[in-house]
Amino acid sequence: MAKNILELVIGSIDDKKQWRAYKARVKALPENYRTAVDAIERYLMHSGDTPADWSRAAVMFDDLADLFERAAADETPIRDIVGDTPVEFVDEFVKTYSDGGWIAKERERLTRSIDKAAES
Repeated sequence: MAKNILELVIGSIDDKKQWRAYKARVKALPENYRTAVDAIERYLMHSGDTPADWSRAAVMFDDLADLFERAAADETPIRDIVGDTPVEFVDEFVKTYSDGGWIAKERERLTRSIDKAAES
């Protein structure tokens, strides 16, 4: 019971543990790989394309960490991972996981509101 009340106030504890585990994995990367992942993460958080559903986002971030952990282990150059246009790389990467993110929900909300207003 207390866990349910606590989660209602602060959100899922398991989700927070999963996020912290992801961040710990990123922190363990060599500096240049960590810098690249941090930049990709920032872009994802600001782009509006990050999945709104946490379970999809968690898989996406775990896969991002996997990708860079393998690349670091193999000493794959960062440009070999993201190419010459990092924005295109990230946009293609997120498409695999995207549920439209918050921007899709806002577009849907706008359309519904305009439809409702037009009916009046």
